Amino acid sequence: MREGAGVAEADIGIERARDALKRGVWAEAYEALQHVDPSLLTARDLEGLADAAWWTSRIDGSFDARQRAYAAYAAAGDERAAGGVAARLSIEHFSNDEPAIGAGFLMRAQRHLNGLPACPEQGFLAVIESAVARFSGELDESIAAARRAIEIAEGFGDRDVIALGIHAEGLALIDAGKIPQGVALLDEAMTAVLSGDVSPYFTGIIYCNLIQACLELSDVRRAGEWSDAARLWCDALQPDSPFPGMCRVNRAEVARLRGAWPEAEAEAVLASQELLAVEPGLAASALNQVGEIRRRTGDVDGAEAAFARAHELGADPQPGLAMLRLAQGKIEAARTALRLALSAGQQLPQRSRLLAAQVEVCLAAEDVGEAREAAAELEAMASEAGTPAFAATAATATGAILLAEGDVPAALDQLRHACDTWHELKLPYEAARARVLFALAIRAGGDEEGAQRELRSALTAFERLGAQPEAATTARLLSGSAVAPGGLTARELEVLHLLAAGKTNRDIAVELVISEHTVARHLQNMYAKLGVSSRSGATAFAFEHGLA
Repeated sequence: MREGAGVAEADIGIERARDALKRGVWAEAYEALQHVDPSLLTARDLEGLADAAWWTSRIDGSFDARQRAYAAYAAAGDERAAGGVAARLSIEHFSNDEPAIGAGFLMRAQRHLNGLPACPEQGFLAVIESAVARFSGELDESIAAARRAIEIAEGFGDRDVIALGIHAEGLALIDAGKIPQGVALLDEAMTAVLSGDVSPYFTGIIYCNLIQACLELSDVRRAGEWSDAARLWCDALQPDSPFPGMCRVNRAEVARLRGAWPEAEAEAVLASQELLAVEPGLAASALNQVGEIRRRTGDVDGAEAAFARAHELGADPQPGLAMLRLAQGKIEAARTALRLALSAGQQLPQRSRLLAAQVEVCLAAEDVGEAREAAAELEAMASEAGTPAFAATAATATGAILLAEGDVPAALDQLRHACDTWHELKLPYEAARARVLFALAIRAGGDEEGAQRELRSALTAFERLGAQPEAATTARLLSGSAVAPGGLTARELEVLHLLAAGKTNRDIAVELVISEHTVARHLQNMYAKLGVSSRSGATAFAFEHGLA
């Protein structure tokens, strides 16, 4: 009798757990399954236990249960189910920054599923193959795999895989530079999410990937809209789910781009704490955001610590760390870091950021040639991508170079366009930085009143943002607003002073730590501004104006 009662209790316990799984009450399901004799759990029950563990942020427990489910399916000879679980394990291990294990389960999934008659699991596998190809830079292969996934899924009416395939193709098209087509597919995938056609786990993945893609394209309006929708969705989830932390990373970046830096830093710090044990890669991304905000506000030590921790977790801290080195006066360290980062190859948006930073660092090093090469690539990207953010990035970089070369009219055209576009995109930090360059170009053109007006506007923006280093620099430009004789730049004044002291081009290069070629370029620009044609003429000007 007691034995029969025990069996009945076991049956009741497992049915209670299965009912909780069906209702998606994950904490209840997990707790119930902990009290069930493991020998009574089927492979399907183990999958449910894995889901319950994942949704309650017990990641190690989720891996263990899903691997047990995989082993059970494989032992039973159920190739489809084993392949599907292996594919899910590959996603989760890739997300957990365990690429070797992820690749291993991907190969197991292929071994189980390849050669079988068409089935939904093959479509799911194709989605993962698309993602792997995209991260490997094999974009044509990625697009083809995504389309294969959609075709298979449509044959079985699998709405999860259809939406995943559409969004995977969109991401690959964006990385290939076909941004309008890619964004349109991401929006299409989101319509399936909003209509409730996609299961919760994949809903979260599509939300996160879509918003991240919009942020990489500086499409703050679209990112903000989808982020607000994702927040409502996350608020309906159980609080111990990983997704609220994942969404928080995107909310932090939206806030950062909009200029709400205290809010952005608070969200990013909290996200890094929430995700450390769940999604270390996303925790690292959040820490990079913390480092970038702190760099911009002048918290050098805080930025250094955040970038270092992000790097420990496997994230590339560039270009933020290189820009921190530039602010510290370590120009060569910044140049070396950016060259290494650029040599690794990246998807389009990240490469754009690296190239923009390279232009700024090279101009600080007075290497206009290398800056020009980076700007040329940015211009090619802007032409290919056809989006306002890429165009504004390229215009800012090219305008800065033209200004350094003394081509004021061309610099004004580029920088005016950059200022207008950044303003339209509602990116206040980028707009203010472009405005400072525009002011310097106006000043070089002889309009001091216009330059001061632009500098004051930029200073107000920096102060509102809390960008203390940029505000201090802009304030110095305003306080030293009187135009130097002849419209010479600060560097040209240094060169002129040394020239008037009888220094050769080589002497000047050594003293200013620049190349002789750069010295010659400064002299050429200086002669043109002063209306002289020789060293003696420039020397006479220096003595006449007290610059010797």
